[in-house]
Amino acid sequence: MLSERSKGFAAIITTCVIWGASPLYYHAISEVPPLTILAHRTVWSLVFFLVILALQRRLGRIVPAVVGPDWRRVLVAAVLISSNWFLFIWAISVGRVVESSLGYYIMPLFSVVLGVVFLRERLALVQWLAVGLACAAVLVLTLGLGVAPWVSLALASTFAVYGLVKKRVSLGPFMSVAAEVTVLTPLALAWLVHAGPGPGFGHDPVRTALLVGVGLITAVPLVTFAYGARRVGLATVGITMYLNPTLQFLCATVILAEPFTGWHLVAFAMIWLALALYASGLISATRAQGRAAAALVPNADAAIRGGYASRGPHD
Repeated sequence: MLSERSKGFAAIITTCVIWGASPLYYHAISEVPPLTILAHRTVWSLVFFLVILALQRRLGRIVPAVVGPDWRRVLVAAVLISSNWFLFIWAISVGRVVESSLGYYIMPLFSVVLGVVFLRERLALVQWLAVGLACAAVLVLTLGLGVAPWVSLALASTFAVYGLVKKRVSLGPFMSVAAEVTVLTPLALAWLVHAGPGPGFGHDPVRTALLVGVGLITAVPLVTFAYGARRVGLATVGITMYLNPTLQFLCATVILAEPFTGWHLVAFAMIWLALALYASGLISATRAQGRAAAALVPNADAAIRGGYASRGPHD
């Protein structure tokens, strides 16, 4: 029987595989306008969340989550995540998945900078080197291609700021995302009424299933991520999440045959080195914290395992 940590690691891997392979899914419906896909993504995600909340007998919590004390932060988070989703869908529709993968590679380093600026977090020297390398990689790509990788920067910045806002939301991860799509759904429905549900929807069973399915590939990985993040360490989550942009990169270059120039190679190599430095610093810090905890609590490992085992999959 799998341990709680093994189940959590499997859940994180599942999350990354779904996110990383999602360009192929969206590419299959690329003739549908990006805003229409975004609207379907929002509406069907909400349907999924409502079903799960109903099964958990927590459906009554959705309204307080939307109109409660955190409503301003929920609204800002909803705008940020919908902007990020739209950019991602648009990038796939115009053949810029390489840029989207670069954006999700540099996003953790954006988050580090935001943590320093807004949360007064301190970085080790190796982490500063990682941030500097990432900045240099963006500069190399800008000079080499003659244009800034604005898709990458926009995806990284919107998701990093989204993460910063979420730190200040008191709702659990599942309920907070449910509240965000609830806020966005009236706009999504208005767009679908105005622009139509997209070619083939309601007439072509395959196209209809694919458009409904965008809600599932949005909501399911959020649930598996919330489940897994509660059961494995932060360092494991952080490092494993790089599987997402790696799979996006492979989808773009191997399957979708997007161009990958020498400038891209140099920039990506610098980013990968930056992430290796960042990951090594994160692992060292986590091990140091573990040793400190073990010194204070002789049975720390057992206590931690017991704490994870006692938690359920709900917020």
